[in-house]
Amino acid sequence: MKLHKESRGTIVLATVVFAVLGFLAVYFLKMYALLIIIPLLVIYGLIFWFFRVPDREITDHRENVIAPVDGKVVMIKEVDEDEVIRGKAIQVSIFMSPLNVHICRYPVSGTVTYKKYHPGKYLVAWHEKSSTENERTTIAVQSLTDHTVVFRQIAGYVARRIVFSSQEGDAAKAGHEFGFIKFGSRMDVFLPLDTEILCKIGDKTKGGTDIIARMKE
Repeated sequence: MKLHKESRGTIVLATVVFAVLGFLAVYFLKMYALLIIIPLLVIYGLIFWFFRVPDREITDHRENVIAPVDGKVVMIKEVDEDEVIRGKAIQVSIFMSPLNVHICRYPVSGTVTYKKYHPGKYLVAWHEKSSTENERTTIAVQSLTDHTVVFRQIAGYVARRIVFSSQEGDAAKAGHEFGFIKFGSRMDVFLPLDTEILCKIGDKTKGGTDIIARMKE
């Protein structure tokens, strides 16, 4: 199983901590040490699972909007996007549990025109206000269909580290990685009002491959 590069520090720390706890369990608990060691091994395995990098075939897209993350669609609504679009947009929000793949991908192809990191709170990621009050990163892409598409990585109550590599002027390719969020979070995508939404609330998405919307040329 291939692991994401963001796993290195976490796995090293977990290995040291779990090794110490395992040694102490054996030293003090003797024959009952397994009561501690087995749960530790389960948690250790889940950490490896969290940082997995699935093998997915990424194809080229022009008008399609691709699911930027693995997760569950929790919101589709018309909102005011005040940071970049400064007007009405359709917001599609996808929540990621700690068991989902947490690689963040471009939802559309085009050119990165805006990016900004915002420090903030750590409300639970499904809270509606987390889009504007939590720690987050906002990125905008001018799509190949000449639309401004805005998307946000949002840290949640557990997720405390947002990673992103996008810079203004970069070429964005739908489905390709631009960042990562550790341990549970949300991704919001803001689309033009005339976008055809192809997903519904409750849908499970596969980042990089599932088409969640289609924009007009």
